[in-house]
Amino acid sequence: MTARLSRPGDPVKTIAFILSLALGLLAAPLTSEAQPSRKVPRIGYLILTPLAEKPSPERAAFLEGLRELGYVEGKSIAIEYRSAGWNAELLPDLAEELVRLKVDVIVSGGGGAAAAARQATKSIPIVVPAAPDPVAGGLAASLARPGGNITGTSLMAPELGSKRLELLKETVPRISRVAVLWNPVGVGKLEWQETQAAARRLGVTVQSHEVRNADDLAKALEAMSKRRPDAMTMFFDPQTSGYREIVSDFALKNRLPTIFGAREFVAAGGLMSYGANVPELFRRAAVYVDKILKGARPQDLPIEQPTKFELIVNVKTAKALGITIPPSVLLRTDQVVE
Repeated sequence: MTARLSRPGDPVKTIAFILSLALGLLAAPLTSEAQPSRKVPRIGYLILTPLAEKPSPERAAFLEGLRELGYVEGKSIAIEYRSAGWNAELLPDLAEELVRLKVDVIVSGGGGAAAAARQATKSIPIVVPAAPDPVAGGLAASLARPGGNITGTSLMAPELGSKRLELLKETVPRISRVAVLWNPVGVGKLEWQETQAAARRLGVTVQSHEVRNADDLAKALEAMSKRRPDAMTMFFDPQTSGYREIVSDFALKNRLPTIFGAREFVAAGGLMSYGANVPELFRRAAVYVDKILKGARPQDLPIEQPTKFELIVNVKTAKALGITIPPSVLLRTDQVVE
């Protein structure tokens, strides 16, 4: 049998070719439309502090952490910022707003932001950077297995209270009465206990001043004006960190050596600070966000405790107070503020 060869002018073949070409052209846009565009994940960023145009060290560290993981704000990830501007009463409404926006994960700072986020949602994952005490604060069942929809990093290092007092006494050996400003909520109680224990070892009397809000701070400063301490320390707490300039100014005017729990107080004029590197904890929060966006459940992600601590010294303040920082302290200093 001889095979039949098609000729260019064969009408059957011509019609088949035209039909196949037309079907191909019709199918192309349908295939393109059937492929959904890649969803850009959205993060809710909820904080108590004001949201400045220039990112705070904490926010800058968080964004840098995201970039290191391949996320670029405005391109591969979107961030919905909500700030209460120091007005904690606004936090619940702001948290509910983020829930209505159906963000994929909420990053909540301290000062009540985490509690507000948890109250607003039990399903959207929440990452809390630098939580004072997530277990005592009711945010997590335990550090190893948080449970629920919250995880993150913790500031929990109560032994820092005793370490600060030791550093203060080493720097200014003459001190015998130290005023302690602290928030009894969260990890503050544990730090206070450690500070009391250190005071007994060092032969120092500590004066307790509980500071939860501006009214408490005013009372504490008035009491200190009457019962003149030799020095002052203040534990780091997101709720009261906004008072750093007021506290540092008071200390300078009253010639009080100070040691604080965060570097921001030294930048405001405090003498020293010793504590966890808070921006580093915010950088680690980006890792949690990445894992959650890739499918991890917050209840399965252990809460990390700080491993890096830093000693900051303000030599300008030291000169103003007539204090010479001992070489033993300077050798351990991570940063000197001129």
